Amino acid sequence: MRRYDSPVSDQSPNPAPDDVPFRYTAALAQEIELRWQDEWDKRGTFFTPNPVGPLTDGQGRHADPSARPFFVMDMFPYPSGAGLHVGHPLGYIATDVVGRFRRMCGDNVLHALAFDAFGLPAEQFAVQTGQHPRVTTEANIAIMQRQLRRLGLAHDPRRSFATIDPDYVRWTQWIFLQIFESWYDEDAVRPDGGTGRARPVSELVEEYAAGTRPLPTDVDGVPEGATWADLDEAARRRVVDTRRLAYLSQTPVNWAPGLGTVLANEEVTSDGRSERGNMPVFQRSLRQWNMRITAYADRLTDDLELIDWPEKVKSMQRHWIGRSTGARVRFAVQGGEQVEVFTTRPDTLFGATFLVVSPEHPLLDEVPAQWPDGTSSAWTGGHASPADAVSDYRRQAAAKTAVERQQDAGRKTGVFTGHLAANPVNGELLPVFTADYVLMGYGTGAIMAVPGGDERDFQFAEAFGLPVVYTVDAPEGTPPGARTGDGAVINSANDEISLDGLEVGEAKERIVAWLSRKGVGEGTVTYRLRDWLFSRQRYWGEPFPIVYDEHDTPIALPLSALPVELPEVPDFSPRTYAPDDAESEPEPPLGRNTDWLYVELDLGDGPKRYRRDANTMPNWAGSCWYYLRYLDPHSDDVLVDPALEEYWMGPGHGAQPAGSTGGVDLYVGGVEHAVLHLLYARFWHKVLHDLGHVRSSEPFHKLFNQGYIQAYAYTDERGVYVPAAEVVEDETSPTGFRWDGRPVNREYGKIGKSLKNAVSPDEMYEAYGADTLRVYEMSMGPLDLSRPWETRAVVGAQRFLQRLWRNVVDETTGEVVVSDEDPSVETLRLLHRTIADVRADMTGMRINTAIAKLIVLNNHLTTLERSPRSVVEALVVMTAPVAPHITEELWARLGHDESVVHATFPQADPRYLVEDTVTCVFQVQGKVRGRGEVAPSVGDDELRALALADPGVQRALAGRDVRTVVVRAPRLVNVVPA
Repeated sequence: MRRYDSPVSDQSPNPAPDDVPFRYTAALAQEIELRWQDEWDKRGTFFTPNPVGPLTDGQGRHADPSARPFFVMDMFPYPSGAGLHVGHPLGYIATDVVGRFRRMCGDNVLHALAFDAFGLPAEQFAVQTGQHPRVTTEANIAIMQRQLRRLGLAHDPRRSFATIDPDYVRWTQWIFLQIFESWYDEDAVRPDGGTGRARPVSELVEEYAAGTRPLPTDVDGVPEGATWADLDEAARRRVVDTRRLAYLSQTPVNWAPGLGTVLANEEVTSDGRSERGNMPVFQRSLRQWNMRITAYADRLTDDLELIDWPEKVKSMQRHWIGRSTGARVRFAVQGGEQVEVFTTRPDTLFGATFLVVSPEHPLLDEVPAQWPDGTSSAWTGGHASPADAVSDYRRQAAAKTAVERQQDAGRKTGVFTGHLAANPVNGELLPVFTADYVLMGYGTGAIMAVPGGDERDFQFAEAFGLPVVYTVDAPEGTPPGARTGDGAVINSANDEISLDGLEVGEAKERIVAWLSRKGVGEGTVTYRLRDWLFSRQRYWGEPFPIVYDEHDTPIALPLSALPVELPEVPDFSPRTYAPDDAESEPEPPLGRNTDWLYVELDLGDGPKRYRRDANTMPNWAGSCWYYLRYLDPHSDDVLVDPALEEYWMGPGHGAQPAGSTGGVDLYVGGVEHAVLHLLYARFWHKVLHDLGHVRSSEPFHKLFNQGYIQAYAYTDERGVYVPAAEVVEDETSPTGFRWDGRPVNREYGKIGKSLKNAVSPDEMYEAYGADTLRVYEMSMGPLDLSRPWETRAVVGAQRFLQRLWRNVVDETTGEVVVSDEDPSVETLRLLHRTIADVRADMTGMRINTAIAKLIVLNNHLTTLERSPRSVVEALVVMTAPVAPHITEELWARLGHDESVVHATFPQADPRYLVEDTVTCVFQVQGKVRGRGEVAPSVGDDELRALALADPGVQRALAGRDVRTVVVRAPRLVNVVPA
């Protein structure tokens, strides 16, 4: 092992003064960090061994059977051209700390990082510059890899990849084909005892052919009573294609003309614009690929109870899936088809006084020629006939997004369609209106309006002069308006059934039973979730592994034909239009390369000419399964070796309880992916589970959402953000700050390019070193809360590491200065209390409070004439997960040949933990914000550190600077904000 006993020669910033050549400066930190990163690579220090297969540890060994597997993962980074800012590493450092800690506790830790490399930014850059998106993306990946390596992250480099790699694209396309070649059997029993699972389409065909499953009667070309043998090949394909989990359909889509592509519902913002590009989005009907995620709606909802996720994310997914229990009710329309509505309140049927259908509803394809007698002029929109009124209103609705239509619901626009529908409970004829706040994509596209029980319906009734019938009793003198609360049912009886006097729950049961007996309705469950729109009119994405024959029938390509790679194209841009051109049509870039688009293949029937799909998959496809690739990154034969999936993700593996769903042990990322990536990945994983490719039934067992790093941002008099790095404090400015000589206003915001307040980690590496950056980011506050960045405060983390260095190394001579004498009882008590507390904090991901306790122990050692070796070595090991480079260096200087990465995390000796404690109150501006149990002999410094790290104190400070901390040991600390 190399010994370091001579001054470091380095011209980096902050060189040590000549009289202290071994001081821990940024220059020394850089030398240590770069050298140890090279050494780790050389040794294969972070090679994670699999139990079988080619991937072993750095010494060629497979996984130790006695080590528990622990799979920790970060959310997929997208390689931006701007590289990282100091907000990005927060989650990466946290997972690295957890992984290093668990490795020191004896676990076999899998931690790797790959890149989500398909995406719109690279394509937009290609459109602007003509540079191929792959060139841009690979250059961006190289930038991020350099910056992340400089952080000293303990990733297994052999397991890294990008979603654009041909081998990865091949398996993404293969998974698509698994979904395409599957259907959902609602009656099939699963191993967990539930019903409903995906099965291969080949089994569906076998059942149709054997006559054990009846043919559907709603497929074009399939007559009533037909058998499989009666159908020609085209009809058989139509029957099967209607059941596939991946299917083509002519469906309403979100069309963004300004982007030239369609978007999934989840990619449309709350104000009806595209998530990327902020373009208007319109409803169009196009033939597109869809994923039947709705088949999994119940499992996606129910299985949230089985995984360890933040309740906020679970609630967001439940809301997005939107499961509602109620009834379907059919209203007979005079001179037309019946209208079916879904209602969660069938007990209010007697209060229905009109119906409302979506402008896209098929009932409106034919309307009466004349207005019925008694039609109010307020209902017609000024039109002479129902056809004119409906046509005009449909045109207006088509120019709005779904979100805009919902937001405009308060304006209560709509027209009478001329149709009258009979209420099945009393036969009364109800006018049928169309209004754009009713969406065809939700429920049945029609609602029964009960103005006496629904505020929106009441406002609509007032606007159009429609009657109000109350079905819930209310005290005398109750003002007019919708009665939305519970109460006894009134005005709800006919010759066959009476709900009067019942409570709502019992009334629902009775009316649903009656509707079912009469054949005009039945109890049912409906969902807000819609099938996942999967086609994009983009170049930079995975091509579909599908070709179309002369009948325009989609044909799956064999595995030997994968991957289908992107061709060269003359123009990377889809055809875009004026952002408000709602009548435009998609024209994808791949359609311009006819040599690629049309291909001759032999798929079993001899050579034939086929057409490829000119659309590509959405960027979510690659991130739906990337965690599996970490397990088996070089597999060519199977998606993932079953033995490896069982070991790293199987039910009850590692520390997961027996009978768990399995999945990644810890997944860290932002809450912004709650209903996009996380929902999509769960769906894909469940399909793979049903088909037997994975044993785990959920992809991510535990989810942790980290907060954001915020920083000061500044706006000028126009409200435009200016570069924060160029702003100076100026007492003569009315705001206290100036930029370019002008006053600017200061605010806090998420750190990043848009607010012009980004700080590059490269700047921090140069000025302080990577370990200091790591310690600072982890000590800023609780990991799940957002926290303010303050560059001037980074020096505090540097001082902690400098004191740690001085407790081991003489700054003048470079000699190790620890003592081999036994530590005092006082020091042992503090050591073992620190060990116990840091273990507990690390296990609970309270890294900031763990650092606070390490600082206290470190400061205690500085008060001793010489630091006891046993205490110093324990401190170095405990600090190693947070500051890996300096501790690796100190561990080597202390005489150890084995890396500190593999050192055993200390265990507390219970003998030294027995000590009376007192409760210390933590206040902010005199108000109690937290408490802590401390030793009566606790010092002021320790109390100050514990109080500032307390979550309640952090929340009360809300990012404000601290003016002073008043300590009254051992019972009181009062923090005074600036």
